[in-house]
Amino acid sequence: MQTRPLPETPGARSPAGAEIRYLMGGTTGDMIHSTVPPGQVNRATVHATVSEFWHVLSGRGEIWRRDESGEEVTVLTPGVSIDIPVGTAFQYRCTGAEALRFLCITMPPWPGNAEATHIEGPWVPTAPVGPVSSATAF
Repeated sequence: MQTRPLPETPGARSPAGAEIRYLMGGTTGDMIHSTVPPGQVNRATVHATVSEFWHVLSGRGEIWRRDESGEEVTVLTPGVSIDIPVGTAFQYRCTGAEALRFLCITMPPWPGNAEATHIEGPWVPTAPVGPVSSATAF
């Protein structure tokens, strides 16, 4: 059994550029809390082996997703949940005056930042590169 409070500060940065706080990990997946500051556009990526579920907690944003069936832009607002199946290209941004915050579940557990390949997306990225701190994400 695991119990863990939300860390006060981010422990790392996702390959796309979001600030992340590690919440829990298990044999079937991981859970993180992600924050995208107002105006930030993260880098477009595609994952090799990991699928994700997101649930928006607060803020406003947009996510672009593209797979073999097509592409779409989805508005992210509190209460919205989305999936990112393995191999789906995606890029997201915060469009509101407050930070976009969401829970992210990865399946299987996140294997490391080599999992994500940066690609060209619909928006010009503004996200900083590199870790928020010396801590690792997972």
